[in-house]
Formats: sequence, C-alpha cells, structure tokens
Amino acid sequence: MANTQAVATSFKSELMLGLHQFGTVTLVSRTSLTSPTTDTFKAALYLVSATYNAATTAYSATGEVSGTGYTATGAAFTWVAPATSGTTAFTTPSAAIAWTTVTLATAFDAVLLYNVTQTNRAVAVYTFGSQT
Repeated sequence: MANTQAVATSFKSELMLGLHQFGTVTLVSRTSLTSPTTDTFKAALYLVSATYNAATTAYSATGEVSGTGYTATGAAFTWVAPATSGTTAFTTPSAAIAWTTVTLATAFDAVLLYNVTQTNRAVAVYTFGSQT
C-alpha cells in the first residue's frame, strides 16, 4: 500500500464533538470556562513505503522519516482562523511548514497534520511527489 491523501475520517466526527480548536477561542466550552485554549498542531513527514490515509487516527512514528536536521514528531505550526467561501469551510497553516538543513537518505511523499493537544489525533494526510 501507499500513502493516500485524505482528511482523516476520525477527524470528521471529532469536529462534531468539538475536540479540535484551530484558532482564537470564540466559544468558552473547552478546557475551562474562564481560560479556554487553542490547540497545538504538528506536521510529520512519512516514507514512500508508509501507509497513511483516511483511516489514520493519530500520529505514529511508524514510517516517519529520520535524518540529520529532522526532529521526530515533526514541526509545529499554527492555523489561520477558519473561514468560509460559499459552502466550503477551510483553514490553512499561517506560514509555510518548513524544515531547514535536513538530510534524509530515504524517499518520502506524505505529511500528516495532527493535533498534539488532543492526544496526537490525526487531522489529514497530504501527499506529493516523492522527495529525498
């Protein structure tokens, strides 16, 4: 099998439960009624030989790249406040997710975005052409 781009199926139902806080808190229904928090998210890179897809429910080190300059569990990032366009709701990272001076010996073709605050729950897997 190969990595397949998808929004995690588990994430879709978790949104309905209010488990993920992407931006500035507007509803005081999480963590504490007096000091709700914004969740922390990370992006981890995965080998071409890994199998991450819609069924992925959480971050795992299995199949994650390793090499000089890459930190296991990936890189932290923040989201732009969610917005809508027509019938579509969306959010994007506030800046490019980047690793600098990284040397990897094996090919990778996927990134998993996941919520650290919520026990590393998967958000989505994005694929791209194989990189080394």
